[in-house]
Amino acid sequence: MSDLFWLTDAQMAGPGPFIAKSPGKPRVDNRRVLSGIIFINRNGLRWRDAPVSYGPHKTLYSRWKRWSDKGVFARMMAGLAAEHGENKTVMIDATYLKAHRTATSKGVKKGGVVS
Repeated sequence: MSDLFWLTDAQMAGPGPFIAKSPGKPRVDNRRVLSGIIFINRNGLRWRDAPVSYGPHKTLYSRWKRWSDKGVFARMMAGLAAEHGENKTVMIDATYLKAHRTATSKGVKKGGVVS
């Protein structure tokens, strides 16, 4: 797959300080994991559908979950936004809405009341 997303050295320098190094067993490269997390979110894929190049999907999910629980992504966004002069508003939109085809039906269902 030639359209994989990889963070460059310059891009990795921004979020790098927000990702704590953990003691013990050597971990999968943070650049590879963060690139995989961004690829999954950007393309709206399930963790299980992550390309093998990013490593095991379980590693991607567990690192995403751990970093989210510790507030790493929130600090990362606040830090990156502060570098650009904006320190009060930090927004990211990863909205994905899926509705059944009958969800927009304007007809009244059985037992329903029209207002």
